[in-house]
Amino acid sequence: MEEQNPWWVNEEDFEYRKWKESEVRWKPRIIEEITLDPFSLHFISGPRQVGKTTALKICIHELLKKKDPKAIFYYSCDELTDYKELGEVLDNYINARKEWRIKSSFIFLDEITFVDEWWRAIKFRIDRGFFRNDVILVTGSCSLELLKQKEYFPGRRGSGKDIYFFPLDFSEYVEIFGKIRLKKISIDEINGIESAMNANSLYQNTIDRLFSNYLKTGGFPIPTKEFFARGKVSVYAKKVYLDWLRSDWKKIGKSDKYMKEVISYILRSRLTPISWLSISRETSLASPHTVQSYIEALEDLFVAKVLNIITPDFRVLYRKNKKIHITDPFLYATLSYFTGEEVLEEMVVESIVSSHFSMVTDVYFWKNKSEVDIIVKKDKEQIGVEVKWGFKKFIKPRHLSKLLLLTKDKLPLFMASTDWSKK
Repeated sequence: MEEQNPWWVNEEDFEYRKWKESEVRWKPRIIEEITLDPFSLHFISGPRQVGKTTALKICIHELLKKKDPKAIFYYSCDELTDYKELGEVLDNYINARKEWRIKSSFIFLDEITFVDEWWRAIKFRIDRGFFRNDVILVTGSCSLELLKQKEYFPGRRGSGKDIYFFPLDFSEYVEIFGKIRLKKISIDEINGIESAMNANSLYQNTIDRLFSNYLKTGGFPIPTKEFFARGKVSVYAKKVYLDWLRSDWKKIGKSDKYMKEVISYILRSRLTPISWLSISRETSLASPHTVQSYIEALEDLFVAKVLNIITPDFRVLYRKNKKIHITDPFLYATLSYFTGEEVLEEMVVESIVSSHFSMVTDVYFWKNKSEVDIIVKKDKEQIGVEVKWGFKKFIKPRHLSKLLLLTKDKLPLFMASTDWSKK
C-alpha cells in the first residue's frame, strides 16, 4: 500500500509529477464534478487511458493541501483477483487508520470493474458502518459492469454521483489548445445555436485548424500530448492503446481473432446500417447473438456507439439494421492499424458528431426513402442532424421539426459552440 500512497512518507506521487512536468497538460473537467462531502460513494466510468488515474491524483494533490495525508487512500485494483483480496486491502487500511486516529477518509479505488464481485467487499463494509464518515471514489473502464454492480448499493450511496469521464470533446479542445473562451449553447437550447456560432465565428480560422488536429488526435491524452509536443501521433501511441483494448476484451471473454473480424466488418461498412446477421455471415462467428455480444462489449468499453432507427411516431426499431460508430478519431486510427482497413475522413467526422451528441442525449438515425445521420428527441419533436462533409445527396424528411445541415464550413464551428457536458 505504501508504494501506491507515497504522500504517507512525504513523497510526491509519480503520476501527479508526470502530469505537472508535462509540456502539454490540462485539468480534467470531472474534478469539479466530484463532491467531497461524507458519506459519498461515487462511480466514475470511462474508457481506458482517458486520464481517470491522473484526474484522481490531481484531486488527491488538492486534498493534501488541507487534509492529513494518512486520511487519503489510493489503490489501483488492476492486479486484484476477487472481492476477498479487495476486502483484505480495505481492512488493512481501516485497521491502520484506527491507530492513526483518522476519523474521516478519502478512499480512491481505481480500475475496479475486473475484480470479481468487487461490490461485495464495499457493500459489506458500508453495512457494517466502516465508511460512514468517508468519501469513496470507484473508477472503472467497463461501463456495463459498473452499471450492473452499482445496483447492489440501493440507499447506500449517500451524496454519491455517477460521473462519466469521456475523452476531451471538441469544444473543450478548442478552449484548452486555442486558449480562447467560447460562447456555448447546451443541447436543450439547440434552437439558439446560430447565435453562439455567430459569436464564435471571430475564431473561425483557429477552430478550423484545431478541428483538423482533432481528426488526428481525438480527445485522448497520449496522442494529444504527442501531437502538440512533436507535431504528429506515433505508432507507439496506437500500440499502447491497442494493448489496453486487447487486454480488456480478453478479460470479458472475447476472442482477439473474432473481435478483429467484427471490427474489420464495421470499418468496411463505412457507416451503412448493418445487422448482426450480416456480420455473422461475413465472419467466423456463427451466431447473430454472439455477434451482438461482441458489439455490446465494444460499446461497454466506450469504443463503439450503436444507433437504432427511430420512426416519425417515435418508435425505436431495435430489430432493424443499425449504424455502428467508433467513438473517437484516435480509436478509428488505432483500429485501422489493428485491422488494416481503410478509414475515410467523412466516416470519422460523422462519428465525431454522433459520439458528441451521445454524451449528452439519446441518439438515433432515420432511414426510409431518405436517410438522416442523427436524430435527437427534444420535447415532442425530432431534430435531425445531417453531416455533409463530402459529396452527398440529401432530402429533408417532412416529419422533422428542425434540421441542422453541417457542411465543412459550419461543422467545426457548430461543434465548438455546443456545450457537450452532461448536466
